[in-house]
This record gives sequence, C-alpha cells and structure tokens, in this order.
Amino acid sequence: MHEVVNTHQAEAWNGYEGRHWAEHQARYDEVNSGFNEVLLDAAGIGPHDRVLDIGCGNGQVTRLAAARGAGAVGIDLSAPMLARARLSAVAEDVDDVVFEQGDAQVHPFPAGAFDVALSRFGVMFFADPVAAFGNVARALRPGGRLAFLAMRDLGDLGDVVAALGWDPAPGHGPLSMADPDDVDRVLRAAGFRDVRAAAAEAPQVWGRDVADATAFLMGWGPVRHALRDADAAAAERVERAVAESLRSHAGPGGVRLRGSAWLVTARV
Repeated sequence: MHEVVNTHQAEAWNGYEGRHWAEHQARYDEVNSGFNEVLLDAAGIGPHDRVLDIGCGNGQVTRLAAARGAGAVGIDLSAPMLARARLSAVAEDVDDVVFEQGDAQVHPFPAGAFDVALSRFGVMFFADPVAAFGNVARALRPGGRLAFLAMRDLGDLGDVVAALGWDPAPGHGPLSMADPDDVDRVLRAAGFRDVRAAAAEAPQVWGRDVADATAFLMGWGPVRHALRDADAAAAERVERAVAESLRSHAGPGGVRLRGSAWLVTARV
C-alpha cells in the first residue's frame, strides 16, 4: 500500500470494523444495495467508460460499475474487505475489475485515467476532504464525472442511535457531508464544477426479525465503540433499548429502516 495520511481510519478498517464488514458482506450489501441503481444511473456509465470506485469496501458497486462500463478500479483502506471484493469478482466472473489498497487522498492515480469516479458512502471520513477530492479530480479526464452518496441524516437509524445515547454532530463523522453547502464548497475548492445535490432515500434491511437485527447491530463497529467502557449490565440495557427501537420497523420483509442520503454529482 502507498502512503496513508488517514491513519485513524486505516486502523479501524484494517481492524475490527473492516473484519466485521468483510465477514458480513452479504448483510452490509443488503443494507446499502437499495441505493445502487440511483448511484449508477447518476454516474451515467457508458460501455467505454473507465470507472474509479472510492472507498469501495467489499466491492459490490465496483463490480456493478464494471458491468456497465469498460472496467473499474476500486480503492479502499481495508485489506479484509478488499480480499472479499476480489473473491466476489472471481465468483461472479467479473473480469475487468481491479481492487487496490490505498488512501484516496494521496494515492498516486494516473492523471486523467478515469471517465467517472463514484462512491457509495465511501467519502465521509477523509482526513482532508478538499485534498482528497482534488486528488480524485486529477485522476479524471477533462469533463470527467463524479457521483457519490453521503449520509444526509441518520434516517430511521436515528432511533437506534438514540437508544445508544450517541449523538453524532452534523459536519463530523458519518454526517461530515450532510450540509450540501459545505459539499459544494469542498468540491469547488477541489476543482469540480456543476455541483448538484439531490435527496435520495432507500429501505435498508438490517435483519430477518428484531432479534436478528439487534444481534447484528450490537456487533456493528459504532455500537461496539459506543459501549467500549460499558459493563455487562449497561450493555444489556442498551441491547434491550435497541431491540425496542427496531420493533416498529419489523415486518414480513424483515427489519427495514429508511436510509437517507445526498446524491451528489459534479464535473471537472
């Protein structure tokens, strides 16, 4: 792997967080795949386009993008997730796809090598967003396109977060790109133009039933972090509160929470 400046995220995604996502690949894809088509359609990928997937994780979007275009490169900090992405590409017989471990903020992409850059919730934790998007802009050809999804708010996941007593502040962490005016400022400073942000929503399936979804969420990285100093009794109380917060979202199709995002597009 080349130089990494986002060391905190590199530690997380090569530690428990990355292993959890890799081990539960199908579950996380089920959570987020409702956003796939709107993202890919916004990217406008054609049969001759070279695609860069930023923060590709387990690589579902990278593989779908490669199927629409001439091929795709996925980049991520997480070795465990990239291993899953490569195995999935082989299993799905997707040939024209490459997965690279690296920090998109400083990775030495070939200049002008890509027609499209996209990301499904992979751009919210950059150490320096202007520098990171500037590096992506240099990797795009003149007129190249950017399309990404970032969390607009917590959606129905806010019920779970409230049960944890965790209140992520707008402009930080997962909500770092929740303000479209800030997004516009960052992208223009990075060399992009024609910046647009449109609200997008999709159902996110977190489990078969309340017990299944609760067990999965209790193993989710942010929940484990929030409970890192809790004793067994406190953790049990939180688990009960999480289960209660999910009951109203349970139905025949599983536990479905509304996911809320900004779909952002721009050009260089």
